[in-house]
Order: sequence, then structure tokens, then C-alpha cells
Amino acid sequence: MPPTPRRSTILEVARLAGASKTSVSRYFGEERDRLSPSLQARIAHAAGTLGYQPNQMARGLKGGRSKLLGMLVADIRNPFSVAITHGVEQACRQYGYSLVVCNTDNDPEQERQHLDLLGAYQVEGLVVNASGSPERQLHTFISQGTPIVLLDREVDHVEAEVVGLDNHLAVDMALEHLADQGYQAVLYVSEAPQQSSTRQKRLARFNHTAGQLGLIHSSSLLANSDGTATLQELSDFLAAHQQHACAVLCGNGTATLTVTRLFQQLDLLLGKVGLMGIDELDWCALISPGITTLAQPTDAMGKTAVQCLMHRIAPHVSSMPAALSFSPTLIERGSTQR
Repeated sequence: MPPTPRRSTILEVARLAGASKTSVSRYFGEERDRLSPSLQARIAHAAGTLGYQPNQMARGLKGGRSKLLGMLVADIRNPFSVAITHGVEQACRQYGYSLVVCNTDNDPEQERQHLDLLGAYQVEGLVVNASGSPERQLHTFISQGTPIVLLDREVDHVEAEVVGLDNHLAVDMALEHLADQGYQAVLYVSEAPQQSSTRQKRLARFNHTAGQLGLIHSSSLLANSDGTATLQELSDFLAAHQQHACAVLCGNGTATLTVTRLFQQLDLLLGKVGLMGIDELDWCALISPGITTLAQPTDAMGKTAVQCLMHRIAPHVSSMPAALSFSPTLIERGSTQR
């Protein structure tokens, strides 16, 4: 049986490069510019020859900096979560940080366990898309000097920047578009709002603005992924308002996917019955005649969340973002044709 490969050490690199251990440590740290170009070249050659990789975790623990940011995601299967995580990870790389992502599956117990794990990794900052109400653990991070940014969802009694969509503007834009297109009755479909401040805000704003616009309106909450209850509620809504032009507004990408399947089950013609979703999804342009959406600037939102953290961690490398609330972009397609 061949011997287990052994990791080369910093001392071996120093010997091969003809340098001190301190110089090699500086080369792989933040003081490389203190070394002469020729010494840097010797250390780089020695490290390459030996296949040396510094233990960044050990370096971080020794220096009090892990160069890690943590991210807590409520549901990694949600298209919004996938897109926003991409934006956060891109921004982390720009600042020289690595991202540790934990998915909670909308389970408060998993959320607590993942927060304990991120604390053990000594992350320097935390982006939180909460699924429960982890006030106690978040307060522990804050008391230890670890900055926190809340993403998309607020957490009661936790004072931190909240980066996300302007939910009031998004719902207003959607309803005004539907009204302008001639729709008179709108059913709003959302996942259960209990654990999400964003869903609560969108639902409340829907009822407010639909009333102001004089639209006939109702709402349906998805109880499960197949939308069994919503199928019946959608059928009842259309039957009750046969004399009006009806449309469905979906509160997020997950709801849009479920309702699109319900349209197929009921053999509803897109456009004749309007369909619109908050969150742009790649497949929305592929289903004829296309589904109208409100796109969130997820890359910009992810970058802003990380910029907030970096301003707390290292104010000299990042300023506080000018805006934390973002406007959506209307992408009009045939599902809301006049």
C-alpha cells in the first residue's frame, strides 16, 4: 500500500527558497509588498516545486481573521435564492473572501444548527436570509462584533441593514400593469407568509393597492408544492368572475412555477387569463407566449449585502452603499397581453 501523501510545510519552503519562515509567511499573507521582487520569485518557485498550499483556516485563527463570510439561505431551491447567492459569492471574491453557504430548508431548527456552525468557523460577517426568528443567536454574533446583513427578510428585534426589493413598489407596478392591460379581477398566489416578512408585506400591499385601483381581488396561499388547494381556488375565482377579464399575480418564482402547472392542468390560455410573477425565471421566456415578470437585480443586491459587511469589517476598503432597497424591472410578455 503506497504511503499517504504528506503536505509540505512552510519551513520546507523557506529552506528551499533560502528565506526565513517569516518571509514566507509574509509572502502568503498581506505583507507581500515588503519583500523584494527577487525574494518573492524564489518563494513562489519553492512553493510551486513543493506543491505547498498555506492553511488559510489556521492562518485566520492565528491572526483573528478567517477571510470567510457566512450566508444563511432559507431555501436554496428557490430561484431567487440561487440568483442572490451567485451575486453574494461574486462580491466575496472581489474582496478576497470565501463564502460558506448554509441552506436551512425553511426549518428553524436547521437554522439554529447552521448558525452555530458558522460561529465555529469564525466567519467575519454574515448574510442572513432568515427562515425563522433566530434573534438570540444573531444577537450573539452582534455582541461579538460580527457584522450582520439581513437579506430580503427582516428579523424582529434585530437591528441590522436589510437589503432587498422595494416590495410596495413591486406590487404596485404589477397591479398597475395588469389594470392598464384591461384586467379587472386579480387572484394573488403566494407561499404561506408566516415566516417571511417579505411575503407579509407583498400580500398586505396587494390588498391595499388592488382596492385603490378598484380591482376585484382575492388571494390564495400555497399549502404544498402541487398547489392542490390553489387549483380549486383558481377554478372558483374564474367561475365567479366569468364576466371580467381575470389575471393571476404570483408572489415569487416558486408560486409562478406552481401556477403555470395549474394553468396547464386547467387548459387555460395564457393572456386570455393573465399571468404575472414577481421574480424573473429563465423558462418564463420559453413558454409561449411568454410570462410577464418583475425581475429583481439579484447581482446588485448580493453585491450590496457584501459591501455593507465589508464596510463594517474594513471601512478603509468599502463605503456604505447609498441604497439598500431596489426597484424591479418589468419584463412584459404575452401572458398579460391587452
